[in-house]
Amino acid sequence: MMGVRGFQILMLLSKSTTKIQLFHSMGNCWSTVFRYKSSRDEDGDGNKDVQLTSGNVHLITTKASWEEKLSEANTEGKIVVANFSAPWCSPCKAIAPTYCEIANKYPSIIFLTVDVDELAELSSSWNVKATPTFFFLKDGRQLDKVVGANKKDLQRKTAKMADLSLKS
Repeated sequence: MMGVRGFQILMLLSKSTTKIQLFHSMGNCWSTVFRYKSSRDEDGDGNKDVQLTSGNVHLITTKASWEEKLSEANTEGKIVVANFSAPWCSPCKAIAPTYCEIANKYPSIIFLTVDVDELAELSSSWNVKATPTFFFLKDGRQLDKVVGANKKDLQRKTAKMADLSLKS
């Protein structure tokens, strides 16, 4: 891991893609940009940027960080929205900007992004069968979920959870 202009960079290589994660700490918020080799892109360099987390979305990279965020939510009586996704997943990339917008709209909710490939055991323990899958949690228990990149369902259920958190 090395730093460049305030960013921590982690390069991960696989057979078909190069993934570079740029982590920029802004308080407790992290921005993450994934770069993919692609035949089509905006700037012609053969790569495409996809932002999966920002603002109020916390990237979960270890089981310990997952448990820490759930514990924080339990202590503070907050609801958690956990997005189980993958950087290679087209629907995940398509809904990521909406997820970030929703997260910024509801600061009273904790929003998490979990890479199903990096945390396969955790994903299996939550019975994730498709990406993206969004879980709505309170006190570590599932209240609801959205499977797939259904923006309207995600927006509607998040608004419902925000109303629920105001009442409790």
